[in-house]
Amino acid sequence: MCGIVGYIGSSNARNIIIEGLEKLEYRGYDSAGITLYNLSSNLFNIYKDIGRVSTLSKTTHNILSNIGIGHTRWATHGKVNAVNAHPHQSSSGRYIIVHNGVIENFKQLKNQYLKNHTFISETDTEVIAHLIDSFSTIMDVEKSIVSTLNLLQGSYALLIIDNKDPNTIYAAKNKPPLIIGKDEEGVTITSDILALAGYAKTYHVLADKTFVVSQKDSVKLYDYDLNEIQVQFEEFNFDIKSSEKGIFEHFMLKEIHEQPTVIRRIMKGYIHDSSININQSLLNDLKQSSRIYILAAGTSMHAGIVGKKIIEDLIKKPVEVHIASEFAYNTPLIDPNAFFILISQSGETADLRTCLTKLKKQDYKTLTITNVITSTLARESLYALEIFAGPEIAVASTKAYVAQIAMLFILAYALSDKAIDIQYELSKTAQAMENFLLSDSHIRDLVVKYINTKHAFYIGRGMDYATSLEAALKLKEISYIHTEGFAAGELKHGTIALIEDKTPVIAIISHESINLNTRSNLEETVSRGAIPIVITLESLKSDGDDIILEDVHPLLTPILTILPAQLIAYYASYELGYDIDKPRNLAKSVTVE
Repeated sequence: MCGIVGYIGSSNARNIIIEGLEKLEYRGYDSAGITLYNLSSNLFNIYKDIGRVSTLSKTTHNILSNIGIGHTRWATHGKVNAVNAHPHQSSSGRYIIVHNGVIENFKQLKNQYLKNHTFISETDTEVIAHLIDSFSTIMDVEKSIVSTLNLLQGSYALLIIDNKDPNTIYAAKNKPPLIIGKDEEGVTITSDILALAGYAKTYHVLADKTFVVSQKDSVKLYDYDLNEIQVQFEEFNFDIKSSEKGIFEHFMLKEIHEQPTVIRRIMKGYIHDSSININQSLLNDLKQSSRIYILAAGTSMHAGIVGKKIIEDLIKKPVEVHIASEFAYNTPLIDPNAFFILISQSGETADLRTCLTKLKKQDYKTLTITNVITSTLARESLYALEIFAGPEIAVASTKAYVAQIAMLFILAYALSDKAIDIQYELSKTAQAMENFLLSDSHIRDLVVKYINTKHAFYIGRGMDYATSLEAALKLKEISYIHTEGFAAGELKHGTIALIEDKTPVIAIISHESINLNTRSNLEETVSRGAIPIVITLESLKSDGDDIILEDVHPLLTPILTILPAQLIAYYASYELGYDIDKPRNLAKSVTVE
């Protein structure tokens, strides 16, 4: 969940680390810290505090350094305060460390090896630094670090500095991502490829249980027995403009407006003259399976619910959708001839990694659908498909969600009887999205007029219910308005008791078969004092409907109907004055369970 950046080289480490951490604040932003080797004093100095990376930028503005490590935190152990912020030091102060992940056995390690040590913070990370320091009294630095790594249970991406050696950064990883970038100026090590933009010509994604010894002109990789690993660095190609806001005030608004382009990009990636460019072995394995299981979390799970309907409609094969964190530890009975689709924007979701480990042990065939084709889930699954959404900086996912649905549609189409003109239908949907996004002033007006309450509800049936779940998540996670998505027909079975005077109830209606039913359910809430808002299609509109969208293929309506809901969430948060791109308590890439 945390962001990590380290640098060693001939450029100013302070600038590279600060800029990298700012790009990674979506991974965590309750506190931040940095250690830099000050070339004026020839000492490592540590700066850390609660709040954003901007605080570090101010306190370190005059420091010239050639080596350092930095961290932006999403708290897992200990309160949000300066003491618990990273970097952490060993008892003697010799070792300085930043860490992403969770050490599950840190209390046992304290009791077994560190009974006489005094700890400053409440974190599991400090235990790692103390262990390295303790071992270094009887062995060299590299063996001390590896001996510590072999004791750790859990997840970690680590950068370590020995303040007796200002020419080396040590690194190690197990589960959370860690990537090394190189150019002629030096070496950057980070938890996200975004931080390498402008500072790397080649890169390498570290495998689990890899130990790194990095100097400005050399990078050596080892296993945990200190056997050297030979690795190839790949050419780094990244459009730095894709990680900037451009003309938009917030990344979320930019990413909402990028969605038509994302649909066209995914079409270009997978559709060539109406033929589908997907691994034939993957398609064969899907065809031969008797049941498909979709595993995901949060927004990706909502895409999976839509995908279930799409797959079942197009290829008539049963699909189950499971929350990854539940499946991992409460696994249901599984069809022995099952195929598993894992959906993750980052490709690093810890719950899904736990599921994948279990599935691989049982020899199930797996596909990861992700936005990051270099991610752990993509590399460890049997198959992987990239959604081509590009960098998604705002914590609240928008374009990755529609890309996931589009990818599931293309995948299902490839297995179907091809009765749909897929190029036409996806192109039509992208154009309808673009047309809607030409003007959003009416959405803001709706928000100002009606969405100024403590509670709100979305309702829908079928695929509209799945959209209601995602719409409610968007509104609650960035505006903090308590919002729920309900199956419209379930209101009368208890939840209508929540309706109070002037409570906004937003109905999503995109299919003729449920049009009148959902409208009837909405009327039931109006009779209890609710304010009704309707999102519907041109062919289904009635007098008084609030948001009218163009007609698209019935299986693609969720890609279109989510747009106004995303904008409702955006403007609700905007009007309340909240930090839209970085909502409280949340992080983009959930790399801990």
